[in-house]
Amino acid sequence: MSYDPRLADRVRTLLARSCIFEEKKMFGGVAYMVNGKMCCGVVKTDLVLRLGEDGARAALTRQDTRPMDFTGRPMKSMIYVAAAGTKVDRDLEKWLLLAIAFAKQTVVR
Repeated sequence: MSYDPRLADRVRTLLARSCIFEEKKMFGGVAYMVNGKMCCGVVKTDLVLRLGEDGARAALTRQDTRPMDFTGRPMKSMIYVAAAGTKVDRDLEKWLLLAIAFAKQTVVR
């Protein structure tokens, strides 16, 4: 299993309530693009969020998070949220809204 299909379905449903997005296979999982930029994704059972450096630094103080280190080097603008942090839709939606806000403010060049 490359990614949790139930989590991906939940992410898809919640994103559809808030924005227009595209879905792409990425990182051995699935990524969701907003405003032409990666917003979030699912890898194995983790939620991946692109929050920018400041947003990621703040998010990493919260429980169930860790730096995204897919390549062996932590990415300063992205984090993983473990399954325990996304069990409840309300919690998942809060995370997604942070990533959506960042994606919408990021200019595509």
